[in-house]
Amino acid sequence: MTTNLPRRRLLGMSAADTDSIRFSHLPESRQKKVVKVKQINHIIAVVLFSAFTLTMACPRSTACAADPAFQVPAGERQLFLDDVDIAKIENLKRTMHKPEKKGAVIRVDYLTSPELTIQTRAAPAWDPEEKIYKLWCESMGTKGYFESPDGLSWRPGPETTPGHISAVRDPHDPDPKRRYKGAWEGKFAVSPDGIHWTKIDGPKITSSDESNFSYNPKEGLFIHTVKRSGPYGRAVAVATSRDFKTWEDHGLVFHADAEDQKIGKQRIKARLNNPTLKQTEYDEPSTYSVQIYNMGLFLYEGIYIGLPSVYHQTGRVPPSWPGFKNMHLSPRIRGFVSKHGDYTGFFNIQLVCSRDLKSWKRLGDREPFIETSPVGAGAYDVQTIIGPSAPLIRDDELWFYYTGIKQYAFITSGRQRGYDDYFSNASAICLAVLRRDGFISLDAGEEEGTVVTQPFQLQGTKLFVNVDAGNGTLRVEALDGEGTVLAASAPVKGDLPRSEVNWPEADFAGLKGKTVTLRFTLNNAQLYSYWME
Repeated sequence: MTTNLPRRRLLGMSAADTDSIRFSHLPESRQKKVVKVKQINHIIAVVLFSAFTLTMACPRSTACAADPAFQVPAGERQLFLDDVDIAKIENLKRTMHKPEKKGAVIRVDYLTSPELTIQTRAAPAWDPEEKIYKLWCESMGTKGYFESPDGLSWRPGPETTPGHISAVRDPHDPDPKRRYKGAWEGKFAVSPDGIHWTKIDGPKITSSDESNFSYNPKEGLFIHTVKRSGPYGRAVAVATSRDFKTWEDHGLVFHADAEDQKIGKQRIKARLNNPTLKQTEYDEPSTYSVQIYNMGLFLYEGIYIGLPSVYHQTGRVPPSWPGFKNMHLSPRIRGFVSKHGDYTGFFNIQLVCSRDLKSWKRLGDREPFIETSPVGAGAYDVQTIIGPSAPLIRDDELWFYYTGIKQYAFITSGRQRGYDDYFSNASAICLAVLRRDGFISLDAGEEEGTVVTQPFQLQGTKLFVNVDAGNGTLRVEALDGEGTVLAASAPVKGDLPRSEVNWPEADFAGLKGKTVTLRFTLNNAQLYSYWME
């Protein structure tokens, strides 16, 4: 005999009353055993609660013991994107920094083939044997693969199959035939050189025409993002693999929300009222929508960073538009848009971060990390921006190779009858450069600001900082569990992407292996990161 009473306590009854009903059908001997077990469980619960209370009573301060989950591995830079490593922060503000655009670095031969456009979802891979960078692109009408000795001067390479693959170089695979691994829209391939590809069997990862691919060498994890449908239209799903054979599909992990719709409508209206920006082809407020078109994501210094391409939909081009029949489209696509029409809009790239690939934190108050350029300056990224899978680390800089397009999708102008204003030189691979670690800084003005880290065990003998103290100073102190200063640094001054902290009156190296907290004090300065060596 069983009972289906709800697990929560019944209204107006004590726990004992509820239990008497729950176990009344049992024999008396069984009832006594159940009660005894309940008593034991109660004692255990009290002990656990007491331990929890003691834990919570210890605030996030230097008086707490080191959290074994928080570590500062030697050589791994600690950024301030979230609060995982922060115990206390005062009089500092977070500032998101945008990369500096350098213009187009790869263009197609539009003079001989004006219908071509070029795009990429990949990041350049350095081949140490050939001493060149390799980048995989997609050109409408041809396949695109490019090589460069310096990341700036690119030349077309041999034709690849498939041409629209997003690839990484895997130095750890013992099989040289699998040195390069690639993914596109839920399919996979391997290659010895990044040019000659062999498709491999594997699970089909459901995708809808967009994908990015990256590799986490720290955990040997391949990460494949694809486009699927979410609550507000286009959204991002993730699949991962450790052997490039079996894949775990995690489903949707990032999508637009109600706040995106609210902010997006404001951005659409602001754009339509700004004559310096390229206007979208149709303006129908009833169709306004914000969606996540795709998202490149990558591991950077122990934290995942995402670059979602945020699509702002502004209007619907009707099926009756004459230009559809003149476009260089496949019969399938032409038939679809001729029957249903198509939507138009514009893009920006935002910035997010995660510790587990599932829960994502919006950075910079959802402001654009890379946004469209004004018209009239010869830029390509005036309407559409698609981000890469990862940046290229070059010394003290991060290089982002992204797609810039002068139009959205296949639509060029709904206000014109026909196809007269088609952009023959429509797209390019563009470069934007950011200070290394420069996504987010902690900023102090005239009033002194401080940030105190969580306790951690020192795994190095030298402390380095990435700081802009050109008009101010940074000081660092190492503290023990009681808040006592163990070492105090000399003032750090200057704009320094990599600066070793000096300890004139203390043996900082002698603290290796001890549990400490670090207290950074800033005045008219910006702190980007710190690390141990």
